[in-house]
Amino acid sequence: MKQKILVADDEQNITDVCKKYLEREEYQVIVAANGEETLEKWQNERPDLIVLDLMMPGKNGWEVCQQIRDTDDVPIIMLTARGEEMDRLFGLTIGADDYLTKPFSPRELVLRIKSIFRRINKGNDLAQPESKLIYNSLEINNETRMVSVRQKLIELTVKEFELLWLLASHPEQVFSRSRLLNHIWGVDYFGDTTTVTVHIRKLREKIEEIPSQPQYIKTVWGIGYKFEGRDN
Repeated sequence: MKQKILVADDEQNITDVCKKYLEREEYQVIVAANGEETLEKWQNERPDLIVLDLMMPGKNGWEVCQQIRDTDDVPIIMLTARGEEMDRLFGLTIGADDYLTKPFSPRELVLRIKSIFRRINKGNDLAQPESKLIYNSLEINNETRMVSVRQKLIELTVKEFELLWLLASHPEQVFSRSRLLNHIWGVDYFGDTTTVTVHIRKLREKIEEIPSQPQYIKTVWGIGYKFEGRDN
């Protein structure tokens, strides 16, 4: 069965070119021209991946991405004419899997899509822990993907949860930023380790009582991070 890709952009020439190249690779392609139509087709069509323009009429790409991420971890590649670092990092922080700045090569888009699908399909090379972890007042449930601190539910993005679960399920194990980037975002991800740093900071703000003095996610200077916590 063909993998289904939703391409959302208000510029028809872009959706036409993307559709042409992706269909040549035997993907099924559906298109949307604004934020509301994107959400409608996401709900009705359930695509395997979304190519999402940042600046669209109605709801913009950031709003659409955040709404989708509330319930779905479908891969999202964001498109934008902006090249500023903060725009890219914000898109990744709210749950985008990758980022392309216009103008872009359709062949590069195809390559990145294939890389994401390869990452999804490849096996996990780390041992799988139990489905629920409890460290002091922190509870992490991998089945429900719910996290609570002092019995208060904490909202995490898909990538924040994956990062927390990886660290917490391997306590005291030191992970370099590059290894975290490769494992969570994939070996073919085109970003850099700054993405990991941003997500760690966001995680600390959400789960640590004093983010500047973390109890759980510790920095190993010159290497990366590790998880500490006494198992109840």
